[in-house]
Amino acid sequence: MYPNTPAARFDFDYYQNKHMPLVKARLGDACKSCGIDKGLAGEDPRAPATYIAIGHVLGESIEALEAAYTPHADEIMGDIPKFTNITPVVQVSEVLL
Repeated sequence: MYPNTPAARFDFDYYQNKHMPLVKARLGDACKSCGIDKGLAGEDPRAPATYIAIGHVLGESIEALEAAYTPHADEIMGDIPKFTNITPVVQVSEVLL
């Protein structure tokens, strides 16, 4: 999740066409799917979105994702400055619905 701030820079074209394909390729079969949310507004439709973007990676298990991610962590994290000046907030969740 990439918090939205007045000084935030985020290149959605790079994120969609370079970064997320890189993540998916490095995670291999551990990544079942991935997606991108582009923040449009906050609770008030005239307010800025809380997050400028949220990237999702869906895997079979946290263990499988961690095992696939760890060898490529430096490459994946090193790619972030190419599309944003935001430090991402990471959350691991279970999809219930």
